[in-house]
Amino acid sequence: MFKSFFSLVIIICGQSIYSQIAQEVNPPGYIKSITFQGQTRESQLPILQLGQQLILEFDALNGDEEDFYYKIEHFDYDWTPSQLMQTEFLSGIDNQRIRNYENSFNTYQIYSHYTLRLPNSQTRGLKVSGNYMIKIFNDLDELVFSRKFMVQENLANVGVSIKRSRDVRQVETMQSVDIVINSGNMQFNNPLQTVKTLIIQNNNLNTAISNVAPQYTIGNELIYKYTKETLFEGGNEYFYFENKDIRGANAAIQYIELNELYSNYLFTNVPRLNQPYTYNPDINGNFLITAIDAERPTIEADYAWIHFSLLLDELPANQSVHVYGNFNNYAIDDFTKMTFNPNKGIYEVPIILKQGFYNYKYVIVNNQTGKINESAISGSYWQTENNYKVLVYYRDLGARYDRIIGLGEGNSVNISN
Repeated sequence: MFKSFFSLVIIICGQSIYSQIAQEVNPPGYIKSITFQGQTRESQLPILQLGQQLILEFDALNGDEEDFYYKIEHFDYDWTPSQLMQTEFLSGIDNQRIRNYENSFNTYQIYSHYTLRLPNSQTRGLKVSGNYMIKIFNDLDELVFSRKFMVQENLANVGVSIKRSRDVRQVETMQSVDIVINSGNMQFNNPLQTVKTLIIQNNNLNTAISNVAPQYTIGNELIYKYTKETLFEGGNEYFYFENKDIRGANAAIQYIELNELYSNYLFTNVPRLNQPYTYNPDINGNFLITAIDAERPTIEADYAWIHFSLLLDELPANQSVHVYGNFNNYAIDDFTKMTFNPNKGIYEVPIILKQGFYNYKYVIVNNQTGKINESAISGSYWQTENNYKVLVYYRDLGARYDRIIGLGEGNSVNISN
């Protein structure tokens, strides 16, 4: 009896010590156009208030009308599994089939469009705030892809202001995020240990800044006015193209071909590093599915091969160039990797994308370390318009999970010294 109990303690402790940090799983090539949004349908990184609706949509291009299932998991601030049982954070059940799907209509590329709304009749809602991940499985119980999202309670007021770097050596290239957290009616106990923040630029978790402690407190306010700890590269405005008229060239599309599918050839982009900053309105790396003369773009928009090209000398073998944006959740994979064409002196890659409006940029990746250099081609400028979100996490003394108690948002269009 004692031996069995001791073994159980060892197993539980081992699981706690070696808890894996959850990483999003990118979909296979036949899963495209994943949109993951809250009620406002404005973001690819949903940050919901407790009780709000969540909408996940995606296309399967294999034409098999597959069955897909979803599971929901809860995580702590550092994306390790929380101590909560499923019944403590989820009302109802998950591991249910996604029942709402439709086949494409009048398109060259056949696909099935899937829509999952939460809450629904099986999964009635989420009970607590915090970090969540939704996982999509096929009927063989194989993980197809996963996405992170956050739920917050809106208990604290979060002020966000964007400043130029206080370090004169970086004042031309960097943006600093100042934060003021007002606890309102809450009482923060030992905020240096119990309060954590996450600062996100343009809904990109790859570049988010975490584990920044309050610099000092004034009454019931926590103040963050750091010189280095909350610095982001300003980057540059994104390139864009629009092909809602899949048969028409425009300011971004040079010419079009039709084989099995349409091919849209974009004008060749040039590096903007060391070039003067030029304002160009964008949607901060996001994308929007749309098609002309289509009442329901979700099933009537077609797919086309988008041919990206970049005028750039060939890089060393340990570096590669990728197309980068929220169209694939800022993932670096084989589909986004460009190849050098020595005859033309350009990097190029075709990517199959659904009709719409897309933002993108080019980044250089170190093939050995996987580190992404976002400014090596685009440059970095303090004037660049970026969106910032600040999430405030709180775990009171003795609590079993990390709550999200506030969300603040700021934009560098109002940047100041």
